[in-house]
Amino acid sequence: MEKSWKEAIKRVLRESDAPMHYTEISEQILARGYYSTDGATPAATVNAQLSSSVKHDGEKSPFIRVGKGIFSLRGTSVPVAVSTSKPKAQQLAVEAEDESSDSIIHSFGMYWQRDLVVWRNDLKMYGKQQALSKPVDFGKQKGIYILYDHHTVVYVGRAIDRPLGKRLYEHTVDRLGSRWNRFSWFGLLDVTQEGNLRETPFNSSLAALVATLEALLIEALEPPQNRKRGDDFSAIEYIQDIDPELKEREIQNTLRSIEQKMRGGA
Repeated sequence: MEKSWKEAIKRVLRESDAPMHYTEISEQILARGYYSTDGATPAATVNAQLSSSVKHDGEKSPFIRVGKGIFSLRGTSVPVAVSTSKPKAQQLAVEAEDESSDSIIHSFGMYWQRDLVVWRNDLKMYGKQQALSKPVDFGKQKGIYILYDHHTVVYVGRAIDRPLGKRLYEHTVDRLGSRWNRFSWFGLLDVTQEGNLRETPFNSSLAALVATLEALLIEALEPPQNRKRGDDFSAIEYIQDIDPELKEREIQNTLRSIEQKMRGGA
């Protein structure tokens, strides 16, 4: 195991035969056991490490940015997406744009399963940035959500005055209660390294707002002719994690089943 994120990043890139996106780098670091963390946002941490090194260390940085969110080790033979022939000021503008997004959506979850949540008035909804990262409770998230009957959209709503968990719980007991089994959500609140939700200043441009709306439609509707996610959509997707209470129920049910079989065989 490496002693720091930076050394772990260098090791993954050294073992790769092509540039990598920072989310893929973080996934490989955790999967290969090169570094461990209790943080909830490993991909964001890796991006910050890479971007900070490129910005502050300049040509002394061991990393180079070859595309939006894509990095390689300096000295490797890779195609560079950002031409070095551009004026210095223009290159810095591209790098600054890459480091921080003005998207109003910070996190999202796609096709989460209704039966993996314990439904109550103050429910918790757990998601992970990656399989080995710390789970985050999105019950207090704000934003918009979509209800599905399998893959068919049945309802679109917003969670502003009441948080996401509260709004979804209401749909388990209202007229839509029996009409949906999956949901997607797009959150306005950012996630801290500790796994807490926080509000961030709204400073999006009109272009960024339009790009976000386009991306939301593409993500939600999955039109067959759109081959990629909307431009400039930099929100982090979280995979659903089963509620710990449900995990405990499964363990107890398994133990009871084993006990019954042992008694039956006695």
